Amino acid sequence: MLHDVIIIGAGPAGLTAGIYAVRRNLKTLIIEKTAVGGQMLLAKEIENYPGFRHISGSDLADKMGNQAKDLGIEIVMEEVIGMNLKKEIKTITTRENQYNGKAVIIATGGMYRKLEIVGEEEFAGRGVSFCATCDAPFFKDRAVAVIGGGNTAVNDALYLSEIAKKTYLIHRKEHLRAEEIRQGKLLEQGTEVILNTVVEEILGDKLVDSISIRNIKTNEIKKLEVDGVFVSIGVVPSTVMEKSEGVEVDKKEHIVVSKYQETNIPGVFAAGDVTGGIMQVSTAVGEGCTTALSAYKYIKEPYWRNK
Repeated sequence: MLHDVIIIGAGPAGLTAGIYAVRRNLKTLIIEKTAVGGQMLLAKEIENYPGFRHISGSDLADKMGNQAKDLGIEIVMEEVIGMNLKKEIKTITTRENQYNGKAVIIATGGMYRKLEIVGEEEFAGRGVSFCATCDAPFFKDRAVAVIGGGNTAVNDALYLSEIAKKTYLIHRKEHLRAEEIRQGKLLEQGTEVILNTVVEEILGDKLVDSISIRNIKTNEIKKLEVDGVFVSIGVVPSTVMEKSEGVEVDKKEHIVVSKYQETNIPGVFAAGDVTGGIMQVSTAVGEGCTTALSAYKYIKEPYWRNK
């Protein structure tokens, strides 16, 4: 079966692209390997998406996913293991099936960025976590450290401060990058912010019991006793397969796109976190809209051939 558009990823960018594509009568397929909603599912609360003063990430994901399904978009839960993007008809291969499409939209988001320090891999799942929303309940009345300085890190610290006995936020720079309103809430809730500091090592026996931190200005090293370490330093784009197919990426492995979300390969578009830039739900939605309209133009033009 030939699809007009195949979308890889069912986060906000992929779902929006699907909604716009199907409304232009394009036969649309979305392929998602884990869960509909993408990174939204990890957000305890979203306060900056227009139309919702407060909404959880899972609720917003449900609303977007249900809208897509109500419009008749086909969504399959399968993992993509191969692709051929250079021919006029693109081929996407999953563990279960092979799909053909006239255009492909890449909205694969990314994987959690790691600190790459001693103890991070060893204690993964035993005190080291990359998802506060997922693992916070395990640290009730314990001491935890959140690593990072952006909105995600501050949100994680806010959430953990409601559960943990003591919460630290450790950032390598002199100022946090998170929105000022979030920073204000952080101080109100009593989180201890440690700036100009990096984590050198995660320590413990069977479980995490402390971290070694270093002040990058004074080089002072000290030990901080914590039961959990939450790494919140962003995501690494999932672009390995796309890069091998000739899709151009930048030095940070983000897919390079035009203002119309076009990649360097005709008929291949990209949107959301996988393209870098400002990683917000609203940004992903906007880019998803653009990719769908660009894909429509690519498939239907020159218009007189399709009458």
